[in-house]
Parts: sequence; C-alpha cells; structure tokens
Amino acid sequence: MEFLQHYWWIIIALLGGILVFLLFVQGGQTLLYTVARTGDERDLLVNCLGHKWEFTFTTLVVFGGAFFASFPLFYSTSFGGAYLAWMVVLFCFVLQAVSYEYRRKANNLLGETTYNVFLIINGVLATVCVGAVVGSFFTGNPFRLNEMNQVAWMSPWRGIEVLFNVVNVALGLAIFFLSRTLASLYFMNSINHDTIFTRSKRQVLLNAVPFVVFLLTALTIILLSKGYAVDEEGNVTRVQYKYFHNLLEMPANTALLLVGVVGVLFGIGKSVCSARWRKGIWFTGIGTVLAVIALFIVAGFNNTAFYPSYTDPNSSLTIQNASSSEYTLETMAYVSLLSPLVIAYIFYAWRALNRKPLDIQEVKEDENAY
Repeated sequence: MEFLQHYWWIIIALLGGILVFLLFVQGGQTLLYTVARTGDERDLLVNCLGHKWEFTFTTLVVFGGAFFASFPLFYSTSFGGAYLAWMVVLFCFVLQAVSYEYRRKANNLLGETTYNVFLIINGVLATVCVGAVVGSFFTGNPFRLNEMNQVAWMSPWRGIEVLFNVVNVALGLAIFFLSRTLASLYFMNSINHDTIFTRSKRQVLLNAVPFVVFLLTALTIILLSKGYAVDEEGNVTRVQYKYFHNLLEMPANTALLLVGVVGVLFGIGKSVCSARWRKGIWFTGIGTVLAVIALFIVAGFNNTAFYPSYTDPNSSLTIQNASSSEYTLETMAYVSLLSPLVIAYIFYAWRALNRKPLDIQEVKEDENAY
C-alpha cells in the first residue's frame, strides 16, 4: 500500500510538472502586444500557440482526474472548500477556449480585440492562481475535517485567501514569469520571423530575471520556515526547517531538483547569449518538469503533509490518509502502464505540428486559422 501511495504521488508530480511547462501557452498569450506589433504578427503568435493550447487544457483535466482517483480526500477537501479559487481557474480556461474558437470568426459578437484581451486575462490569472495554489501545499490552508472527513472551510474567501500569503503570491508570480520565458523560447523555436525572433529573445531575459527573483524569494522563505511533519501516530506538528530537512534527507530528489534548475538556466542562458540558437525551449522545458516533480516530492514525501491546515494541523492531508483504497490504487497502477503510449502520441503530435517553423504566409493561407 505504501509503495502505491508513493507511486501515485510521483505520477501526480509528473503531471504537475508537465502542466507547468505547458503553461507557456498562457505566457505567450500575455505577449500578444509585446512580441507582436501588427495584426499579422498577432495572428502568427495566436496560431503558433493555438496548435498547443488543447495540450494544456487536457493535461489540466488529466491532472485533476488523477488527483481525484488516487487522493480523493484532497479533491473533496480542496474543491469542496476552496471552490472559488478553482472556479476562477476554470473560468480562465473557458475564456481561453471561447477566444480561440471565435477570435477570427466572421461577424463574431465581441470583435477580435476583445478575444485577445480574454487570452491575456487567461494568461495572467491562470498562471498566478495555479502557482498560488501550489504554494499553499507548503504554507497551508484554513480548513478542518470532522470524523466523517467532511470539510469546514474556515475562511469566507473560499480559496481566494491563497493570494493573501506572500509565499503563495511570489510562487504565483514566478510561474507567471516562467510561462512568459518559456513562451518566448517557444516562439524562437517555432516561428519563422526574424523580428519576432529578436523580440522574443529580448523577452527571455526580461522575464527570466523576475522569474528567478520571485522563485528564490518563495523557496528561501519555504526552506527557512516551519513545515508540517507527520509522526508515527499520524499527528501533524509544525517543525522548523522541515522542507530544508526534506532536501537533506532525500539526496536523490535534491539532485533531481538541481538537474532541473541547471536545465532551466542553461536553456535561458544559451538562448540569450547565442545569436541564432533555437532549442532553449527543450532544455528549459525539461528542466521545468524535473524541478516541479522534485518540489512535489518535497511537499509530500518524508512524513510531510502535502495539503496542510494551519487552523487545525491534525486535519492536514498526507499521502497516507488522503489516498484511495489499495484495490483502487493497484487497479489504476496497471492502467498507468499505458502512459508511455500516451506520451509517445503527444510527442508524435507535437512533432507533426512543429515540423517546420510557422510563418505569416502560412497563417494567411490556412482557412482554419485561429
């Protein structure tokens, strides 16, 4: 049972890492009036991102579904108590889907500019909110569970209070600037347009600096603050430097985090310093996935509550008390063995869509352009 619980937390961590990487679509949407200056250039950016936006949405759905199936108590606690925060995220993705569908439809009701604004709203709110929610895995949430595991949310803000915490906001802004950095690297790799390449390269540096600043701020506070430790009886207490101890006591995971960080910085640094290097998205993207996996493991392994309650620590959720039954976890584990086939299909589809860099002429000739 313990092996299956840890196995499924790693699966969740992997999906979370892929989701954070794919948020480059949201980041790219916030650059529509920065990297692009004309209507044709904006159409080029939107269609470049439009080939990938469904990957992000699908990964979000799979991430939520896997969480629900493997750790249902988290799902019921978070979605049952902090539903306003999740409704904001859902609303953002609805705006995105509608915008890609109707942005350039003839005689659309709101006009192209309005849908561009919707895409920017999605790019800002979705990234910051997702980052802030992940930050609450370390800082805690205001809830209490009774003996029947019914949740009582101890704040009238219903999840919005995650934005009132400095660490959560710093992590949210780190994800926001990371998504813009990844998007700029993606444009450099996927668009055949010298001016957009130059502007994107400049945006890599402009967004990478605040990304590093906000990330280091959040991680420093997390590592130096009290964490939520679980003893052998299942009691949760606040322990100073808990997450820093997790890094020291899980050296393999710390190595994974360092490899991810090096990958992110290498992709950014070489893209900025090299004249025409286009492959930074792969190094920074893979590094992002590895780093997020490592952070999820820090939050959930080594006798740590992954969804802590700061109003009632013993109501905190762990991978032991929040998981499904052994039968459910085992059955799903067999199904998860098909994951390599799904990943291979995604890789094939990605390569097919990015076989050659996109240019303005191709967008103009495409009858199904976004």
